[in-house]
Amino acid sequence: MSVIIPSYAYTYIKIGYLKQLIIDDVSLAKLKTFSNIQDFIEFIRPYYPESNFKKETIIEIEQSLFHIYIKLIGKILFFSPESMRRFLSDYLLKFEIANIKQVIIGVITGLNIKEISKKINFLVEEYLEHKEFMSNLLEITSLDEIQLFMSKTRYNKAIREGILYFNNNSEIFVMEAFLDQYYYNNLLEQEKSYDKKERIMISSYIHQLIEIYNLRMISRGITNNIEKDLLKQFLVKAYFLLDEEKMNILLNLNNIEDFFLQIENFLKNTARLKELQISIIINKKHLIWSLGAIYQDYFFKKNKIQIDDIENSTIYRILELMIKKDKEIKFNIMPNIIRIIHDKFERLEKKYGNL
Repeated sequence: MSVIIPSYAYTYIKIGYLKQLIIDDVSLAKLKTFSNIQDFIEFIRPYYPESNFKKETIIEIEQSLFHIYIKLIGKILFFSPESMRRFLSDYLLKFEIANIKQVIIGVITGLNIKEISKKINFLVEEYLEHKEFMSNLLEITSLDEIQLFMSKTRYNKAIREGILYFNNNSEIFVMEAFLDQYYYNNLLEQEKSYDKKERIMISSYIHQLIEIYNLRMISRGITNNIEKDLLKQFLVKAYFLLDEEKMNILLNLNNIEDFFLQIENFLKNTARLKELQISIIINKKHLIWSLGAIYQDYFFKKNKIQIDDIENSTIYRILELMIKKDKEIKFNIMPNIIRIIHDKFERLEKKYGNL
């Protein structure tokens, strides 16, 4: 049931306690010192309330963490004014798209509904009021039926083009790319619904997400020798630190090493980054982590200056929580989970040999 929230002042008060759920830098550094998975989980548990890590596999731990992350966004959504609710709902669509991908992959690989359902986050469908949509989708057992079902939804074009390409090439990459592109185009399209203060901060965040997405797509395209005309179709027309000309230069490169050198050169010569003394460090093995760190550093330094009233402060607090919790999971917690579990199996192999 919808509740009318009168102002950001109310939101600020109601979500104030959520800031304590952000892991501080000292504790983040400590994550690297753990060698036991149970000790690690107990350490992060206070920052992920109602966590339920029943099994200690990489996939299930990641699912549990993002389930709690979605729940936090749901709490913010409940206590936010209408325009912020629209943004948060649009943001949550990426988790619905992840659900759709899981259903399609499950159908392609012949999984049954019970097996596919284990990979679905139903909480996000509840927040989006799409539970019936996902339940009906899960009943479908063929790609032709999925295409027919999706023909009346917002995902129609992405699914139609993706299934056509899959049928001709046995490759799901195009479908995933078109779904991702829809997600970012939708965020961009909704910008006009925000008020002036919301637009300053939220639009900045959206354009950063889009630019990182575009750079990720270009790097994948170069690495996998995707035809340039096809690759260009996946990109979103929005720019932040880099303009259209620079993006086209990157798009037309054929060597990934040239891409790394060029992106680093572009960013190091960006006036806005120089002005705020943002460090430019590109890790070739972890490109998205590197770019995320640069763009997030810029976002926090730039927008902290603009916190001059309760509305700006609340918007900043909401985005800070979303950005930092997402970063925690992807770039701090999960890499250490993977390290601990892999180290455990290496020790077992050394002790007992290949089982």
